[in-house]
Amino acid sequence: MKIENLFYGERIKLAAVREEDAEVMFKWGEDAKYLRNVDTDLAIPYTLKQMESEGSPNSNEVYFRLRTLADDVLIGFVAIHGIEWNNRCGQLAVGIGTSDYRGKGFGAEAVRLILRYAFYELNLNRVGLDVIEYNTQAIRTYEKAGFQLEGRVRSAVLRDGHNYDRIMMGILYSEWSSSLQV
Repeated sequence: MKIENLFYGERIKLAAVREEDAEVMFKWGEDAKYLRNVDTDLAIPYTLKQMESEGSPNSNEVYFRLRTLADDVLIGFVAIHGIEWNNRCGQLAVGIGTSDYRGKGFGAEAVRLILRYAFYELNLNRVGLDVIEYNTQAIRTYEKAGFQLEGRVRSAVLRDGHNYDRIMMGILYSEWSSSLQV
C-alpha cells in the first residue's frame, strides 16, 4: 500500500504540538464527560502550565494533536505510549476533546490514522488499549477498527458509587493488514 501522506486522513490530520494548543486543551478539562472517558485517573482539570508540557517528546511515546483538514481546528489527541521497542508493542490513547466533534466519526478516523502510523512507521506488531466498560461508543469504534477483546480488569474503576471494569483490547499487525485487503 502506497501512502500519499502518512499524517493525513479524510477529514483530520496528525499534527505536532503547537504552543497555542494548551489553552484549547485547558478548556477540555472543564468537561467532566471528556475527563471521565479519556482516563481512569481522577477527573481533575490540569493547570495551563501542565497543559503546556502535555505531549512532550518521549522515546517510548509518539503523541499527535488531531486537527481538522478543513479549518485546522484542534479537536483532540492521539498517542501510542508505553512502547516496548524490543517487543514491538505499544498502547493506544485517543481523546476527542471538543464536544462538537464527538460522535461524528473523528475518533474512528483518528484510530485508523494512528494504527497506520504504528504499523507502517513505528513497525509495531501489536497495539493494545484499555477502555472503561461504560464507554460503549469507544468500544464499538475499537471493534470496528479490528481490536479484539483480550480481557477485563474487574471493578477497576469507581465512578459515582459504581464499579466498572476496564476492558483490555488489542490488534496485531497481521489482523490489521488483512482487513485492508477486504
